[in-house]
Amino acid sequence: MREGGRRPIVGIMCGNEVANRPVQAVATRFLDPLKRFCDASVLLVPAATDAVDIAATAAVLDGLLLTGGRSHVSPRHYGDHAAPEPETVDPERDAVALALAERMIAGGKPVFGICRGLQEINVLFGGSLSTIAAAPRHHRGSWDDDYDALFRHRHLVELTAGGVLAAASGRRRLRVSSVHQQGIARLGGGLRVEALSAADGLVEAVRAPACGANVLAVQWHPEWDVDRCAGSRGFFTAFGAALSHQTTVQ
Repeated sequence: MREGGRRPIVGIMCGNEVANRPVQAVATRFLDPLKRFCDASVLLVPAATDAVDIAATAAVLDGLLLTGGRSHVSPRHYGDHAAPEPETVDPERDAVALALAERMIAGGKPVFGICRGLQEINVLFGGSLSTIAAAPRHHRGSWDDDYDALFRHRHLVELTAGGVLAAASGRRRLRVSSVHQQGIARLGGGLRVEALSAADGLVEAVRAPACGANVLAVQWHPEWDVDRCAGSRGFFTAFGAALSHQTTVQ
């Protein structure tokens, strides 16, 4: 709860999808943990550059959640102009998410990321990504499949000793829901690793301890199994603490 009894306002990033016609979309499952574990009011942020005033939006928000999505971050944003453009991209999402996250962090406000959100944060800090579609440990199935079956795919991650997620969850290992085809190649400057994939060492979670704001992101989907997984609850309780106290993750 903010000063004066006001619930914190969290911006949740949308993406561009097509359902008979173009729509702004974000999965409803991202919303409930923000209310339950962060006591937050949610404001949907469209992935539309003409509709979002970055400075004004950042001034209104107390925190930002960069959600997952089916699209990939364009390689142009991390300087890989030789790489082919991924099959599914969302230039408007890239533009709004990166600009708004940068503005929020500059203002000392918490920015947390999930899946695509982790990738955006890594790119914002100067890192790069790679396509890992051939690795079934990280993605199995199709977006056209039943979502329960798609997100039932899980694998093991090792949490960094002394890290925020290890402290929040009381665990050193988690079995997480994993649905992604991009991953971190070069870690962004100033980011610290919070978790690694036990199978292949892929970076699965990061934080930015010295940027003046709370920045924490995971590659997996904590919103999917928050009722069953201590690590997933730990992600959202850490976000709630950041919103309440505006303290910086060290």
